[in-house]
Amino acid sequence: MTGSRQSRPIVVGVDHRDSAQPALVWAADEAARRGVQLRLVHSTPPNHHRSHRAVGPGRRKAGRRVLEEAAASASGGHPDIDLATVLAEGPPAEVLCHESHDACLVVLGSRRLNRLEEFLSTNSVAVPVSAQAACPVVVVLGPGNSTAQPPYLVAGVDGSPASVAALEHAFTAAAARGADLRALWVWQPSLLESTDEVVVLQKCRRLLHDAVAEQAETFPDTTVTRQVVRGHPVEELAEASEDALALVVGRRGRGGFTGMRLGSVPHGLLHRAHCPVITVPASDTG
Repeated sequence: MTGSRQSRPIVVGVDHRDSAQPALVWAADEAARRGVQLRLVHSTPPNHHRSHRAVGPGRRKAGRRVLEEAAASASGGHPDIDLATVLAEGPPAEVLCHESHDACLVVLGSRRLNRLEEFLSTNSVAVPVSAQAACPVVVVLGPGNSTAQPPYLVAGVDGSPASVAALEHAFTAAAARGADLRALWVWQPSLLESTDEVVVLQKCRRLLHDAVAEQAETFPDTTVTRQVVRGHPVEELAEASEDALALVVGRRGRGGFTGMRLGSVPHGLLHRAHCPVITVPASDTG
């Protein structure tokens, strides 16, 4: 598939679990808002207990049924939506990461696995996909349909290249929804160094102002508030997410697998946030 990021489909991972339904609703709403295709992907892992690892007819039939039900649900809320379905074979995280290369977003539900379950389960999806996808990943932890007026999104900012991409994505998403944007910089003091807190906070405010100003010129109709707080980034961002439509953060981790590449803050927010968490890779431009 070719074309700009804006014209690419939204990919949503679907399965038989109830946890997938909020993600499907969120993805369908977003695809309708953007006017792009909604691509429903269901992956059936190979049967490792057989001498051959192919997926049997019964499992393929069950997978097709999952996709048919998901398509009916999505089109029920948006009758004119452009739908495509994909029944794939392989570990779900690998399949969805492959799909991400031709997508503008990947949307997932959350099974609320603990960290040990994330590491041991072959069906763990939210963390590895958020860590390795080629496009922004939305994990729908909560409804993200707050009645707060005016509605708003929260963006975590820290001056890194990943947070620059996250802030750009947050501005775009807020503008599309007619929502405000709250840009939050969390300073976490280090026990190993002595600093003048007043000086550090002033520097953070200046850096935050500069980061927001660069994007605000492109979105003059979006109301932005800037806030610098002292504390733990996961705790402060999770608290700020309570009434938000979505929480947008950058992916700045390094490494080859699961949460090590995601980074500790987005990883923690996948457990603690109250609304959908959008993780944006540093190279994203859409």
